Amino acid sequence: MNPAPSVVEGRREYLDWLRGVAVLIMIEAHTLDSWTRIADRARGAYKWAIVVGGFGAPVFLFLAGIALALAAGSRLRKGLTDAEVAAMARRRGWQIVGLAFLFRLQSAVLGGGGLMAAFPVAYAVVMTALYAPLIAMLLALVFRGVAFEFRWRAARKSRWDLAFAGGSMLATFAQGVALGALVQGIPVSDRAYSGGWWDWLTPFSLLTGIALVVGYALLGATWLIMKTTAELQERARRFAWITALGTLALIGVVSLWTPLLNAQFMARWFAWPAILYSAPVPLLVALAAFALFSGLIRRREAQPFLAAITLFLLSYIGLGISFYPYIVPPSITIWSAAAPDASLKFLLVGAVILIPLILAYTAWSYWVFRCKVDPSAGYH
Repeated sequence: MNPAPSVVEGRREYLDWLRGVAVLIMIEAHTLDSWTRIADRARGAYKWAIVVGGFGAPVFLFLAGIALALAAGSRLRKGLTDAEVAAMARRRGWQIVGLAFLFRLQSAVLGGGGLMAAFPVAYAVVMTALYAPLIAMLLALVFRGVAFEFRWRAARKSRWDLAFAGGSMLATFAQGVALGALVQGIPVSDRAYSGGWWDWLTPFSLLTGIALVVGYALLGATWLIMKTTAELQERARRFAWITALGTLALIGVVSLWTPLLNAQFMARWFAWPAILYSAPVPLLVALAAFALFSGLIRRREAQPFLAAITLFLLSYIGLGISFYPYIVPPSITIWSAAAPDASLKFLLVGAVILIPLILAYTAWSYWVFRCKVDPSAGYH
């Protein structure tokens, strides 16, 4: 891989730091606006926090404009014409608009926006109950992205390696904790969350957090087997063996623990005739595990990754079997949480149009990067 310069010549790193601070201010404003209780909105601290948060987006755009002007000036000094620099600025602007549109589109259809539109009651209950792990996941993802970018520009890369790894692990762990808290059940009274601040923190939710970290590590290791060569591929193969054993062990522990949390879960898996459609899931998990280990033994490249993906898919199918017909166990069903029919029809029209678009550009991205990683290529 070509060595990257420790610091990009002429780049003003303080602008990157200030833009990062502006993003954090915007996150703070959205968080407070979404999750502050009605009774607390009249307090002075909340009002001042919203005022400060309102400066985040304008400051970010102002700094982005400065960065674009500085980049244009740098290219003029390198000999580009005014027309070429103007074309560069327009191209950069359309790239930002396009990426922002696709991000908002995907988050609205497949993320929290879709949940809020289709199941507003479930959205309100889940977001209130799982406030802490979801915020931790969001901040960790932001920190992860910042670390990924700054690592390329920093003179000392080790600290950004740790930051990237820490942000990735925290985001995954928080996601697993949130999932475990949802599985174990959220107390609801009068269609609103009635539990406490720390109800999400239990031994079961911590276990699911650890399980997801190990499972994602398996996905990463098998992906590297498919995309790399030589020494790095061998290291990934060794990690894949360790994480595969850990993932299967944790799937087994979580699967045995889950029916003990709720009598309905127990009936779904072991009562007659429900066992007829739940029994194939562990059998298919065993087949996926066999495919995973056989792929590692035979040194296949794509098979371990596909088998790991299948393990995750079957695990979520198992959760669906346990949950149905509840969307927030143990009291909110899919039907009681659903939005009015008119809203669902409107959402369906949008989903029919947008989901194929999302699948198309995702498939195109995978097709573009379908080959092995080129060791001679850099990030920028």
